[in-house]
Amino acid sequence: MIQRYAKRISGPLLDRIDIHVDVPRVEYDKLADTRRGEPSAAIRVRVSAAREKQRARFAGTKLVANAEMGPAEIRQFCHVEPAAATLLKTAVTRLQLSGRAYHRVLKLARTIADLAAAETIGAPHIAEALQYRPRRGEG
Repeated sequence: MIQRYAKRISGPLLDRIDIHVDVPRVEYDKLADTRRGEPSAAIRVRVSAAREKQRARFAGTKLVANAEMGPAEIRQFCHVEPAAATLLKTAVTRLQLSGRAYHRVLKLARTIADLAAAETIGAPHIAEALQYRPRRGEG
């Protein structure tokens, strides 16, 4: 039933949603694991630094965050490394991404690169951003 309903959601509507994440049930071994993950304080520092980088990037404009960029700002601020450009080109072709989806991937990859304190968008940033696209067969 869920898959049937999800298939009714149009592609253009899905293209307007930046991040799609499937959250599977957590296995017992992971729940019982006593190792600690990354502390919230460390994540907070990284997010704050990325937000500050975005504020500085958009100083003098009406923009505040990467999500607000239009095509002109994407061309200006989303500098992609050659390997990342190759991956993106392949993804556009194989996944048949629309123009809107292409721009969403770049904006999200720019944010992922900001969180990694990277000046340019690399292949790992594009790959992660592509993972957050909706899977067409699933909705």
